[in-house]
Amino acid sequence: MNKNILFFINKSLLKLPTPINISYWWNFGSLLGIFLFIQIISGFFLSMHYCPNTSYAFNSIIHIIQNINLGWLLHNIHINGASMFFICMYTHMARGLYYSSYNLYKTWTIGVIIYLLSMATAFLGYVLPWGQMSFWGATVITNLASTIPYIGNYIVQWVWGGFSINNATLNRFFSLHFILPFIILLMIILHLYFLHLTGSSNPLGLNSNLFKIYFHPYFTFKDLLGFLIFIFLFMFINLEYPYLFSDPDNFSPANPMITPIHIQPEWYFLFAYAILRSIPNKLGGVIALLMSIMILFLYPLINSKFKSFFNYPFNQLLYWMFINIFIILTWAGAQIIEYPFINISQIMSIIYFMYFFLSILFLKIWDMILFN
Repeated sequence: MNKNILFFINKSLLKLPTPINISYWWNFGSLLGIFLFIQIISGFFLSMHYCPNTSYAFNSIIHIIQNINLGWLLHNIHINGASMFFICMYTHMARGLYYSSYNLYKTWTIGVIIYLLSMATAFLGYVLPWGQMSFWGATVITNLASTIPYIGNYIVQWVWGGFSINNATLNRFFSLHFILPFIILLMIILHLYFLHLTGSSNPLGLNSNLFKIYFHPYFTFKDLLGFLIFIFLFMFINLEYPYLFSDPDNFSPANPMITPIHIQPEWYFLFAYAILRSIPNKLGGVIALLMSIMILFLYPLINSKFKSFFNYPFNQLLYWMFINIFIILTWAGAQIIEYPFINISQIMSIIYFMYFFLSILFLKIWDMILFN
C-alpha cells in the first residue's frame, strides 16, 4: 500500500510535466490547499469545545478564547484563515481569467463548483458564533429562498426547522459546516485529476508539450517560498490584527428583538450582496445574485475563441475593467443603503454583466473581420 502511495506521489506530483515559464501567480492553487488544510485542522479542534445551541453558542466562543489553552490562537487562525482562503481563491480565479485557464473546461467547471461550496461553507461558519451579525445575516440570506414562487416559504421553514431561526437551524448549520470541507476536498482531487490530464496553462497560452520540466524540485521550492510569505502574513494578522476582517456587531450576542443598523456579510460576499440589493425587486435581485456567480460556468464558452493576437489589447482592457468593477462592488456592498451608494451599486452591477456581453460582441466582430 505504501509503495502505491509513493508511486502516485512520484508520478502524479513530483514528476508532473509543468510549463517552465509559469510565474508566482500559479502558487495560489497550492496555497489554497494549505489554507483548506489549516481550516479543517483548526475547525476540528474548535468543534471539541463549541456548543451548537442557541443558549450556549456565543458563550462557548468566549470560553474557547478565554479558558482553553491557546484557544484564542485557534479561534484567530480559523476566522482569519477563511479570509486568507478567499484571498487566494479570488487571486487564483483572476489568474485563470487573465491567462485563459478557463479553456481547460472540466478543470474550470470543477473549480467554480469548489468556489460555490466554499461560499456555502463560509456562510454556515459565519452563523455559528451566534452574534448579532451571524443571526441577522442568516435571516437575510435564508429568506432569499422565499422568492421562489409557490414553494419559497415552505423551503425557508424547512431550512430553519421551524417558523424562525432557532436551535434546529444552528444545529444543522454546524453539521453542514463540518461536512462540507470534506466534500470540497473530494472536489479538489477531481480538480487536480482533470488538471493532470491536460497539464497546466502558462502565460503564453501555448498548448505544446515542449519546454516542460518536472514539478519537483523547481516548482516545489517555488511553492514553498509563496507558502512562507503567506504564512508570515497570516500569523502577523492573527497576532497583531486578529479582528481586522471581523464585524463589530458580531461581538454582541444574537438578539432577535434588535436589528443592526447595517446588515452585511463577510467581505468576500460583498460584491454579490451589492448586486443583490441594487435591484429593487426581490426576485430580480436573487436572480442577479445567482447569475453573477453562475455566469462563470459559461465563461469558457463565451471566451473560448479569444486566441487572436489582434484582440489581445482590448481583451486585456476588458479584464482590468472587470477586476476594478469587482473591487468597487465589494466596497459598495459594505456601505449603507442610501444615495449615492445604491446608485453606484446599480451602475457597477450593470457594467459587471456588460463585461460578459461585450466579450461575446467583440468575439463576433473579430470573427467577421478576420474570417469574412
